[in-house]
Amino acid sequence: MTGMEIGLLSVIIILILIYSGMYVPVALGLVSFLSVWYLREGIEAPIYLLTIAASTGLEDYIYGVIPLFVLMGLLVSQCELGRDIYEVANYLLRKVYGGLGVATVAANTAFAAITGVSIASASVFARVSVPEMVRFGYNPRFAVGVVAGSSVLGMLIPPSVMLIIYAIITELSVADMFKAGIVPGLILAAAYVIAIVCAAKFFPDYIGGQDEKSRAFANAQETLSGLQISKKISPFVLLIILVLGGIYGGVFTPTEAGAVGAMGALVISLVKRKLSRPVLWKVLSETGHIVASLLLLIIAATMYSRMLAISGLPNELGIWLSNTDLGFLGIIIIYVIVLIIMGTILDTTSIILIMVPLFLPVMAPYDISLIWFGIITIFGAEIGLLTPPLGISCYVIKTTLDDDSISLFDIFAGAFPFAVIMLLVLILLIAFPAISLVFV
Repeated sequence: MTGMEIGLLSVIIILILIYSGMYVPVALGLVSFLSVWYLREGIEAPIYLLTIAASTGLEDYIYGVIPLFVLMGLLVSQCELGRDIYEVANYLLRKVYGGLGVATVAANTAFAAITGVSIASASVFARVSVPEMVRFGYNPRFAVGVVAGSSVLGMLIPPSVMLIIYAIITELSVADMFKAGIVPGLILAAAYVIAIVCAAKFFPDYIGGQDEKSRAFANAQETLSGLQISKKISPFVLLIILVLGGIYGGVFTPTEAGAVGAMGALVISLVKRKLSRPVLWKVLSETGHIVASLLLLIIAATMYSRMLAISGLPNELGIWLSNTDLGFLGIIIIYVIVLIIMGTILDTTSIILIMVPLFLPVMAPYDISLIWFGIITIFGAEIGLLTPPLGISCYVIKTTLDDDSISLFDIFAGAFPFAVIMLLVLILLIAFPAISLVFV
């Protein structure tokens, strides 16, 4: 078989193995190892490839940013900053139609700016927001849907782990990727808010929470004074200034900002007395598990991308797509469709690490901005967090709620309108690339 045939067959086998339930890094690494073995007709080449991927592939200083931001996100979740932000947002938006839904989006937007992990947002607001919305008469399906939909903001609004990973594998500036994620993330949040307010006004039965009891929400809630509000949001503002202000102001590198942010989150947790020794050990252990899985995935993806380069598949694919006269727009449409389909079975990290090495050479002749391409990639892959059968955010919400009255189908059905809104915003970003490059 030719190199292209081997490369194409390897991609198909990887997808089959993943569909059958094999752990993604194992599937990537195993198929890449065997493919290089076949292409180079000897076991020395794949062993050398594995050695390079596992050693020099992770020795770059920038990789230190991943565990630091993961640790910061878990510490922030532990000290209940998400609950504090939600309470303030609830109070300020109490008189708005669909106010609790809007408050959830607003709180998730703020929370995303200090965590960068969608799963953390889904877990926190499933516990905080859903019971409150249900208590005040909101449709449970809408309640879980708005939490699932707004949780994806954690991957778009910096600091985002996905933006970091994309920057690493494409050798772009992490700070530039962070800047590029700001406007698209805020546009998505604004689109959610507009959709919720309009739905609450014109389709109140679907949203719920509009009866006399629920509209009296302001009177039922304890009034928050200015001092109380400042106490609840000041830790959040402090972390934003430390992390993003330090990066954009040129004070810290992204890795240093991750360290400063993790230390800031640790101090806040200690001041709020939310961090006992067992809890700290749990946070550190969970950080280790998450980082180990991410780095293993990066090692396997490094092998996969180099195997593709050896096979020549990306170049051949680029030539084939060019000869089909699809044009740039046609290729982007195909790319987005594949992203969404893969999102039904894979997590965002895996999609980025599989698809970017495959399509980057294809896009090279069109002289596009790789920063814009990264935002499109993450946006398309994130839709998969809300779609079955995988839909990680939906599964996290179901596990966190542990409520038999709200089924997994309810969560997916509630998240579907938000997935559609994401797709519409993605089309907007494709049509107007400058949106993603405002601050770059």
